[in-house]
Amino acid sequence: MTDNFNTYPSYDGVAPDRWASALHLFDNGAGGPREESTVERWERAQLLFGATDYIGAAKLLAVVVEEAPEQNGPRLLLARAYYHSAQLGRAEQQLREIIERDPVEHYAHLMLGRTLERQGRRDEAGPWLRLAAAFAGEFPDEG
Repeated sequence: MTDNFNTYPSYDGVAPDRWASALHLFDNGAGGPREESTVERWERAQLLFGATDYIGAAKLLAVVVEEAPEQNGPRLLLARAYYHSAQLGRAEQQLREIIERDPVEHYAHLMLGRTLERQGRRDEAGPWLRLAAAFAGEFPDEG
């Protein structure tokens, strides 16, 4: 007889993707299959990101961004998931898209600067980091 209890992986609680799925377990009645909505995918992606499953979150967020391309929130979280999973080219692409749509989104400027720095492109990163600081109200001391 095997002891399955001790071989079950521990997640310090319920795994985020299982928890998000369980929240909507009975929405369509007993046994009815249902398609996950964009909002539910967004919620599940946030849980995965919070649990540091950046690759899983990125896969889900890519779908959310495709379904709701006008929304900056999912696109910014996708860029962050790409950044944390070392998919820096993809992060850069998403951040440039956000900045093109919303030029005063200071966090996107900061993230783009950090992404470029992490790629060893410090000269390119400088202007983005200075813009982010200016948007945040941080100005260098002159004196």
